[in-house]
Amino acid sequence: MKVAVVHEWLETLAGREAVLQEILALYPAADLFTVVDFLDRSTTPRFRSHPSKTTFIQQLPGARGHFRKYLALMPLAIEQLDLRDYDLVLSSSHAVAKGVITGVHQTHISYVHTPARYAWDLQAEYLAESGLANGLKGGVARYLLNRFRRWDAATADRVDHYIANSEFVAGRIRNYYDKTATVIYPPVDTGRFKPSDEATQDYYIVFGRLVPYKRVPLIVEAFSRLPDRRLLVVGDGPEFDKVKSRAAQNVTFTGRLHNEDLLHKLQRARAFIFAALEDFGIATVEAQACGIPVIAYGRGGSAEIVRSLGTTDAPTGILFGDQNVESICQAVRGFERHETCFTKQACRENAERFSIRRFRNEYRSFVDSHFPRSTTRTDTH
Repeated sequence: MKVAVVHEWLETLAGREAVLQEILALYPAADLFTVVDFLDRSTTPRFRSHPSKTTFIQQLPGARGHFRKYLALMPLAIEQLDLRDYDLVLSSSHAVAKGVITGVHQTHISYVHTPARYAWDLQAEYLAESGLANGLKGGVARYLLNRFRRWDAATADRVDHYIANSEFVAGRIRNYYDKTATVIYPPVDTGRFKPSDEATQDYYIVFGRLVPYKRVPLIVEAFSRLPDRRLLVVGDGPEFDKVKSRAAQNVTFTGRLHNEDLLHKLQRARAFIFAALEDFGIATVEAQACGIPVIAYGRGGSAEIVRSLGTTDAPTGILFGDQNVESICQAVRGFERHETCFTKQACRENAERFSIRRFRNEYRSFVDSHFPRSTTRTDTH
């Protein structure tokens, strides 16, 4: 049996690449295909044994730093991948990977991280954040995204079986593609993120890339109204200056930290605060794996990950209802009134629902049940 694994692009390591890593661990003899591959394998040894076969976009001018600007060409690029010799095609998709062309003798299983948000329900938001809400450039962007959206919907039938990374994404697949998806939550390295014996310190924490949809400015502004609480902001990104401009003296910025330094800060925090509407939200699991509770916006993946106060005997956090400053302030105050209800043990046990071992077992079982000829490496993780 020949297996092809298709992933949009390799540039940095994030949650999508964690899923890809585990798929390749299960199918070590598979060939890897990507639109572009600019990953520095000297610093990412886990992908060193899997060089990828790329598309013509890899060679286009400026692709190394700006390949996303070629989004309009990516449907054409992904369709030109030659997968005729493969029995099983496993795609890891958040943009175009699910659109590869396969034959009637092949089985295509797609793990969908999300239907492209910038082409569907968050189009207006992405255009506004990119300065393309109006004018000629905005009109061109809308036209191209409309073409992309029509292609995305039209290629839904190319997938034989869908896997979604959350119930939230399964709903989006149902709405946009009219397809049913099985939910398999992505893997989280709960072996690396773990509780510490050190005492909890008196600060809250936000960590991750500072990009608009994360809504970190709202969290920082909320703490300006809570001057007797401390907030630690870990990370950098295009919103760093905007976030810092809204900060009061009780907010500290560390910039990006090495993994061990981040882990140390996370383990000692009172709670992790998360205001984004995420398809899943790996950071909320990593925080709970460290034994700390989560204060999160109660839509998207967070609603599936966090066991909210009042819904269980072993809560792991509080969910707030609106993405605004007042809602965050109320959630922080509510957390402090009930802080003794949250335990490290409950948070840790909840995080184990999303372990690497669980992902491998569920993904392998799904593929085996839909393609019985598949064989995978024995799970030793």
